[in-house]
Amino acid sequence: MTVPALILWDIDHTLVEIKGVSREIYAQAFQLVTGRPMRELADMTGRTERAIIIETLRLSGITDPDPLLPAFYQALGDAAEGLESRMREVGRRLPGAHEAIAGLVAGGTVQSVVTGNLRAIAQTKLDAFGLTEHLDFEVGGYGDDDSDRAVLVRLAVKRAEASYDAMFPPERVVVIGDTLHDIKGAHGAGCRAVGVATGSKHRRGTFRGRGRCCAPRPD
Repeated sequence: MTVPALILWDIDHTLVEIKGVSREIYAQAFQLVTGRPMRELADMTGRTERAIIIETLRLSGITDPDPLLPAFYQALGDAAEGLESRMREVGRRLPGAHEAIAGLVAGGTVQSVVTGNLRAIAQTKLDAFGLTEHLDFEVGGYGDDDSDRAVLVRLAVKRAEASYDAMFPPERVVVIGDTLHDIKGAHGAGCRAVGVATGSKHRRGTFRGRGRCCAPRPD
């Protein structure tokens, strides 16, 4: 009997590209939570929402950002929902994303996401580009779960096993993403990783070049 696989997708620059909208989302949330405009946004590349929020607040002189996290999470989700049409206007679904997800629907394969985004933002981004049909958001790992990508992968596996009453051994768990953070997170959880070189521009910490590169799990 074939053991089912668990596929965990990154979102930004792996499945979709949404130019500039993430900054708009943060600017709206920052204004709502702090009552003042956001002047500086932390580096977002491959990081979790929790880490980005904390650093952004500290860059603005807020020395104890943790108490503001719940309000910021809510504000980010609301801002993303309000900007969904803006996402469609300036963003795009990356070539092959829909086909790749649809092509993996077989043999009991479970697909979800491991992303630095909050769940509400992840669903909004993917819904904007018609990519939610085969993804189970109940069993993903999200940016408010932890700042460590390996923890997010482990949580996603644990949630999937509980939800589907099945075991997903490390060799049957594959994380797909475009940054070294995605690869390190997969390997840190003992799982397999596939790195994709997608999008027209790559920021610091991402894969460069054309096509796709596979990063197998270390021995």
